Amino acid sequence: MDWHHLISNKRLGQEDRHVQRHDDRSEFKRDSDRLLFSAPFRRLQNKTQVFPLPGSIFVHNRLTHSLEVSSVGMSLGNDIARRLTDKHPELRGTLFEEIGSIVSAACLAHDMGNPPFGHSGERAIQTFFTEGPGSRLEEQVSTTFWSDITHFEGNANAFRLLAHRFKGRREGGFVLTYTTLASIVKYPHTSTMAGKKGKFGFFHSEEGTFRKIASDLGLRLIEETPSGVRYARHPLVYVVEAADDICYEIMDIEDAHKLKILSFEETSDLLLGFFSPEVREKMLQRIIDEGIDDRNEQVVYMRASVIGLLEHACAQAFADNEEAILRGELTGSLLDHVRPDIREAYKRCEKVSRSRIYNSKPVLDVELSGYKIIETLMEKMTEAVVSPDRYYSQQLINRVSSQYDIISPDLETRLMAVIDYISGMTDVYALDIYQKINGISLPIV
Repeated sequence: MDWHHLISNKRLGQEDRHVQRHDDRSEFKRDSDRLLFSAPFRRLQNKTQVFPLPGSIFVHNRLTHSLEVSSVGMSLGNDIARRLTDKHPELRGTLFEEIGSIVSAACLAHDMGNPPFGHSGERAIQTFFTEGPGSRLEEQVSTTFWSDITHFEGNANAFRLLAHRFKGRREGGFVLTYTTLASIVKYPHTSTMAGKKGKFGFFHSEEGTFRKIASDLGLRLIEETPSGVRYARHPLVYVVEAADDICYEIMDIEDAHKLKILSFEETSDLLLGFFSPEVREKMLQRIIDEGIDDRNEQVVYMRASVIGLLEHACAQAFADNEEAILRGELTGSLLDHVRPDIREAYKRCEKVSRSRIYNSKPVLDVELSGYKIIETLMEKMTEAVVSPDRYYSQQLINRVSSQYDIISPDLETRLMAVIDYISGMTDVYALDIYQKINGISLPIV
């Protein structure tokens, strides 16, 4: 793969049109602005990141997480651009120097396809079709569609949200640049090639769109069968992934300290573990010299230092592995290729997160409740579109926005409209609809 083809400001849906601009924003900055001002992006403020939506103690939601990932992504992309233009002077003065802006935009978009309640919402949609009442529909739909919905994935749903032409929306969805769109596709293959992990990057309904983008950018085609396709990642996917990995892991440690799931001693031990004894001493002395007495603020200082260290380490890992990345052969993430001491410190954080944070009672309670809410909404809405002539079905269908093609004559289109509708909900809205259709609450006029 070649950087001169990989970085393109061509827009999906505007390939044959010249659009006159009236300001000096780059095309990639326009991508960021379109995302920031969109309704799906705003809805992230009411979607769970890890912990329950905040009460008196503020923790991260999907919106604050995405903004932080975008900030780290900008720094990481700019750092990589500086390193690689020193290595390849011919890239100076080209669109390559804007990769910080591209990664920043892609980071804003990376979680926009996630359903309410995070991974438990994803799992509820999948298991509704594999284990629940939806399993009876398998013989009524195509094998590729069945593969898509039984592997439902927030990553693939993000690409659909950004690239699909919903009712009332122009061709190309958000009309983003090819490179920004390619940079969010973490698993560039169809669900039929998802394997045991079940991860994939685009539904079959958007396969043609991704193929067009991949062909134009020169992404390496790895495998093609009658039922699907697999490409190598766009190189900037590694950068978006690294920014996401850095933020969710380190910020979850900070949030766990705020919620008293981890003690100050445990938290500081994890964060200071990224540094040599000499650097740790200097950091602790600076905390004393600057009079930072509040323990939450001390954790903030340590966390910021760790994020800076990881950003530089990942930029170096990208530069060191550029050739393998461009061949489409790099395995794992950038964090798998940083210095061994940094990698081990990160793995310690992951281990603690799995055992102490993601299995903590507040997190499990949200997952259990969220699973039940999404499962119920899927059951009621799917029953409505399978039997649309019933009175209750009509009542449910009539409350769905007209942007979703929920009255299509095609069953697969109606089922996908249900998934689009439910996955686009916020946690609070999903709970509200769940209570109303179960007669638990009534609207207050």
